[in-house]
Parts: sequence; C-alpha cells; structure tokens
Amino acid sequence: NPTVQLEISGHTDNTGTYKINSKLSRDRAKAVVDYLTGRGIPATRLVYEGYADTQPIAPNDTAAGRERNRRVEFKVISK
Repeated sequence: NPTVQLEISGHTDNTGTYKINSKLSRDRAKAVVDYLTGRGIPATRLVYEGYADTQPIAPNDTAAGRERNRRVEFKVISK
C-alpha cells in the first residue's frame, strides 16, 4: 500500500548503560530505515525511534530473554 506510514522502533536488552542502549536502539532502527529507503520506500513514509531497554518483551535475566529484547518492530501509524 503506497500510503501506509510506518514507525520503525529499535530495542535492546538491559546489558550496558542507558546512554549506550539508547544510541544502539536508534542506530538499529535507522539501519532498517536505510535498508528500506535503499530499496525504494520513500523516507517520508518512515519514522524511527530508539527505545533502549524500556520496552522489554521478555525477562532480561536469561540469554534467551535478552536475545528476544534485541529487536526492531514495525508499527503502522497511518494508512
């Protein structure tokens, strides 16, 4: 759909400082945006944000949980 706008959000586990995780999560989301724009998706349809370790989807007390928290999510923000 050529009118859909997406938010690309980067996330990290809780390893490291908030400052480092904030930059890492933002860089992670930006890498996805760069990939998509490099394949023809207009940048005007994409926004990105880094959320560091503030929105975990799994406990950070196991390697498997930390792995799940290191992710990028896509959210439709307008159609």
